[in-house]
Amino acid sequence: MSDSKVVVVTGVSSGIGRATAAKFAKRGCRVFGTVRNLAKAAPLAGVELVEMDVSNDASVKSGIQSIIDRAKRIDVLVNNAGTSLVGAVEETSVAEATSLFDANVFGILRTARAVLPQMRAQRSGRIVNISSVLGFLPAPYMGLYAASKHAVEGLSETLDHEVRQFGVRVSLVEPSFTRTNLDVNAPQASARITDYDRERDLASRAIVKSVKGAPEPEGVTDTVVEAALGAWRMRHTPSGQASLLSKLRRFMPAAPVDSSLRKSFGLG
Repeated sequence: MSDSKVVVVTGVSSGIGRATAAKFAKRGCRVFGTVRNLAKAAPLAGVELVEMDVSNDASVKSGIQSIIDRAKRIDVLVNNAGTSLVGAVEETSVAEATSLFDANVFGILRTARAVLPQMRAQRSGRIVNISSVLGFLPAPYMGLYAASKHAVEGLSETLDHEVRQFGVRVSLVEPSFTRTNLDVNAPQASARITDYDRERDLASRAIVKSVKGAPEPEGVTDTVVEAALGAWRMRHTPSGQASLLSKLRRFMPAAPVDSSLRKSFGLG
């Protein structure tokens, strides 16, 4: 795929999405970036901002159609918009879990359904879904977030099988902790159970420490751009911790991986 592509990146208000949209623009692509509130969004050089809430069917249909009307095609969709949640599984309400899945999983379903008619018609396209290392690893006290990313992985692999007949391929990018507000300011499950207080607090502090010491979002953008414009493969893990964790999960016995993961979350 050449660089002169029409690219849509969801969730470009900050973090990975904003840095990714900027990187595509520097590569010569025509870039549309979606934000929930256009009036509050800061301008981004080389990126055409579009108001779109991935949790709302009508908003997604309208936003994607407006892009098609303006650009006449969509070559790449990067599903970056999402949210997080910290708390024990037992503490997480169904309503909180539903809201999380609505953004992280059903948001991808909405945008994919909106762009695929155009991609099928033009017989080409690439959908890049931002997953996480938690899409293949568990995470104590981030159970529903990890579950949502596991769902993203399954959805993406299945979708790729279904749409490749139309010249469309689907890829995953699996970053580790990145220095963004998403993780630093992650919402907490509201129904606190005191029996979990000690370990939850240890895990929460470990998460914040990992985020503060993590690479800037720009470290992920090269991987996203390669997944979108380069030769197809299903999984892309940025260099560093994400790549290491992927290798550990694949090649190390389960017990040492389990022990190492607990230690990284401060659980000993």
